[in-house]
Amino acid sequence: MAVDIHFIRRKIKLIQEDLSELDNLAHFSFDEISKDRIKFLAVERLLEKIIMRAIDINQHMIAELGKGDERVRGYEDTFYILSQLGIYSEEFAKQIAPSAGLRNRLVHEYNNTRQDIIYKSVSEAITQYVKYCDSILKFIEK
Repeated sequence: MAVDIHFIRRKIKLIQEDLSELDNLAHFSFDEISKDRIKFLAVERLLEKIIMRAIDINQHMIAELGKGDERVRGYEDTFYILSQLGIYSEEFAKQIAPSAGLRNRLVHEYNNTRQDIIYKSVSEAITQYVKYCDSILKFIEK
């Protein structure tokens, strides 16, 4: 088995398109986003899709490049394992891995997920996932 480069490139392209949409929404203030249900729902959904696609990539790469003894207890772990596989630094894994928790809160609609937390995560997500995409692409082009 080998890494499916077409699968990864397609997922990365979709993440990059969603990041571009998210970036368009990042220019609005918290007030503008929180008072506009459509904008807020768009932010939530884009974050969810970006994070889930990255997790899909992570799981694929772990399945193909891992030794088979990786302990994956949750989605967050998939980001740490990619650092162990040499795809990016452990320091970066520590920054991006918590986004899996945000994804869980969005998907399961936990009532305590405050709008301000989601709003604050937008600029962080844009920065982290641009770097994530770059790291994955660099790795598969080796």
